[in-house]
Amino acid sequence: MTAVKTTETAAPAGDNTPPALPPAVTGGTPRRRRRGGAFDRALPYLLLAPALIAILWLIGFPVVSVVVTSFRQLNLGELVRGEIVWTGIDNYVTVLQDDRFWTVSLRTVVFTVAVVGVSVGAGLLIALMMRVLSPWVRIALQIAMLCAWAMPILASTTVYQWMFDQNYGILNKTLVQLGFDSYAGYSWFSSGTSTLSVVGLLIVWQAIPFLAFSLYAGLVGIPRDLYEAAGIDGATGWQTFRAVTWPEIRSLLMMVTFLSTLWDFKVFAQIWVFREGGPSGESTTLPVLQYLEGIAKSHFGVAAAISVLMMVILGLITFQYLRRLLKTEEGKL
Repeated sequence: MTAVKTTETAAPAGDNTPPALPPAVTGGTPRRRRRGGAFDRALPYLLLAPALIAILWLIGFPVVSVVVTSFRQLNLGELVRGEIVWTGIDNYVTVLQDDRFWTVSLRTVVFTVAVVGVSVGAGLLIALMMRVLSPWVRIALQIAMLCAWAMPILASTTVYQWMFDQNYGILNKTLVQLGFDSYAGYSWFSSGTSTLSVVGLLIVWQAIPFLAFSLYAGLVGIPRDLYEAAGIDGATGWQTFRAVTWPEIRSLLMMVTFLSTLWDFKVFAQIWVFREGGPSGESTTLPVLQYLEGIAKSHFGVAAAISVLMMVILGLITFQYLRRLLKTEEGKL
């Protein structure tokens, strides 16, 4: 019988290198990952472009138009004739040289700071109170705030006019029945300070629901474990607020304060409906002054200059928030 020869060759002794796998197992030559083309990289921006263009048109165009108008002489005659008369910075010089502008600006800033401080403080207190109230009482309070929030501005302003009316107001009658006879026929709108006080009370009443609901939403998100740990450590209520509540809602509180500043700084309807900036212009604020110059006197260029200066003043008031907002990634404080 003839011996059969094998074709296998024995591996050299001492060589522990594993045999190479065939290309069918390894998948052949490794391929480099292809990078996306220019179109793939630009696709997200192309998808966002329509919305961005719409936002810039709706917001940017009016701002640019106001700034351009502030450098023009645009009275009723130029508006009817369609003339374009450039005056440079004359409108700004006219406004800044007017002592009334500085008085009104100071009054507007003081009024805004006072109203924002009271409304944010009251909203925070009500939000803290809703956290500890029973469910039924909390629901009743929330429904009442929703009704106040849903009330139209002109309707609520009219109600406040009736409440503070000199002869028929419920407030004067109630004070007289309580023994304050000096309030019989008392006029709450005899001075600019008292008029702005009534207007400020109305604005606070209208602003509290939004602030309370917003801050309450932030309080609900705070883990109860933190309060339990503070209670175990023997912290008082104030210490718990400083160590637990305040750090958690500080960013939210700054945001609603910023929004309230924007809204209250440009309040117009309430002030105008009450006394049209009176008596004797003592309750006139910058939005009312802008209306008087632009609509009543048809000095649209001067009114546009006042608008630009209003934006500058508002930017200075909110400078710290804007600085932190721009420095923080994606606007997160």
